[in-house]
Amino acid sequence: MLNSKPLIKELKKNLSPENVLSTVEECYAYAQDAANSRRIKNIPDAVVFVRTVEDVQRVVMNARKYKIPIICRGAGTNVVGACRVEHGGIILNFSKMNKILEINRENMTARVQPGVVLGDLQKAVEEIGLFYPPDPSNLKVSTIGGSIAQASGGAKTFKYGSTKDYVLDLQVVMADGRILRTGSNTVKNATGYNLSTLFVGSEGTLGIVTEAVLKLIPKPEAEKVLMAYFDSVESAVQAVNMIIEQKVFPATIDFMDKNAIQTVEKFYPAGLLCDKECALVIEVDGFKSSIDYQQKIIEDILYKCNAADIQCSHNQEEYERIWTARRSSMGACAKLKPNVTTDDVIVPRENLAKLVRGINKICEKHNLTACLVGHVGDGSVHPQIPIDYSDEDEYKRYKLAKSEIYDLTARLGGIISGEHGIGAEKREYISKVVNNVAIDYMRKIKSTFDPDNILNPYKIF
Repeated sequence: MLNSKPLIKELKKNLSPENVLSTVEECYAYAQDAANSRRIKNIPDAVVFVRTVEDVQRVVMNARKYKIPIICRGAGTNVVGACRVEHGGIILNFSKMNKILEINRENMTARVQPGVVLGDLQKAVEEIGLFYPPDPSNLKVSTIGGSIAQASGGAKTFKYGSTKDYVLDLQVVMADGRILRTGSNTVKNATGYNLSTLFVGSEGTLGIVTEAVLKLIPKPEAEKVLMAYFDSVESAVQAVNMIIEQKVFPATIDFMDKNAIQTVEKFYPAGLLCDKECALVIEVDGFKSSIDYQQKIIEDILYKCNAADIQCSHNQEEYERIWTARRSSMGACAKLKPNVTTDDVIVPRENLAKLVRGINKICEKHNLTACLVGHVGDGSVHPQIPIDYSDEDEYKRYKLAKSEIYDLTARLGGIISGEHGIGAEKREYISKVVNNVAIDYMRKIKSTFDPDNILNPYKIF
């Protein structure tokens, strides 16, 4: 941490003083994110709450003058240390830049500030019959800016795509204080490089997103969720493949293993069947007239693939109960030990069963409990591992297991993040799945956009 008194003085002069936090106690509260790192090594020099794009520009110019890092923060719910300070700096907090600026029904677009909570946007657009599909598990608190920074996905990625598929235009404050527009207010754009996609998933390392224009689609008329239980992972994966072959396209095909089912049921009793090896959570949506037809085709396939039992929602309450159970997995794991870690690995779907079996073997080898959930339609698995960070031996075993899980993922043709990002937690592993030429070009892009290395430095690589 540098001698920050001149910086703090200028920040309070350029912005209202109540929006600049600088005491040790205040800054300590923003030194951690949901990555739940083992130790807090550094705290911010200041935490600044911004309300306008001009506020952001003022902070950028101060940071550039003092060569101090800027780390953008939405709700702090990322799990890879993406908004953790590495060497002091300014936490740029967007919780007060949280307005839905416009919902355009004719264009089917929404223009929003980065601090808008994703779940709030979904509710607002659904009231007028539109739909914003990206739905990370923490959608009730996660922000649009954070989901853009981390390229978040969620359960509905299988049918509808992830955040990157819905960003039409971004307003970005660059490292020199200038404002960049990355796209347009149109659904197609073949005019030059696709800069919007470059910023989605960049984790605040290339520029600071201050506004986004998002694509919306018509809201499905109806939805229903099924929960199918199996006695083997292979049978569950076979069912997924057969559903797709029959040209039925569920909104969601999610997965829970036995440990996850049992842990969730203790935490949030929802009537889950705890004696089965795994379960698929399958949502169908569309016109009301098509729901029963889709359900019948899917149930026939599930039983052909030896589904042991199928639960089905018949009303909104049952629908919400099943989804709350699925989304509660990480909270449930947190009850098992003082700390819980979650990961995000993804392979081609043909290798999904091998990935699940392999992760379980690795965790058994290192005497660790693993609750596996994921988006099986995408080939994505989230191993949730409860541990005690104060136990040195257990922490070492966890680090070994983590590295071996990434090695397994690479061997199966996968990557180490499908929707969580890299941040600080995974940067040492990125070379396992991204070749050196690609990393070299990433570094060149970073140095071009941010020559002074002040935008969330030392993240990703």
